Amino acid sequence: MATKIMHNPQQSRFEIYLDDTLAGYAEYNETPGVRNFNHTLTYPQFRGHGLAAQVVEYALDSSRADGFEIVPTCWYVNDFINARARVSPPEG
Repeated sequence: MATKIMHNPQQSRFEIYLDDTLAGYAEYNETPGVRNFNHTLTYPQFRGHGLAAQVVEYALDSSRADGFEIVPTCWYVNDFINARARVSPPEG
């Protein structure tokens, strides 16, 4: 099964596809310089394969690379960021 992740700015979300079928997304609201990730969804038939983590990781990395500050009001995104911080070595 092939996984593809893409940014869909028209719908303010990052989407993950499994074999060309939309499997889930990480949705955001955007203000100048800030992306507030407020909702993450994986469709029931695709749950349990780590797809939410993949799309959130891509969305956060892409948003930061584009210079956005991240505001995680979605519980899943917030938990993902906190878990990543616990396993990442300090910078500097």
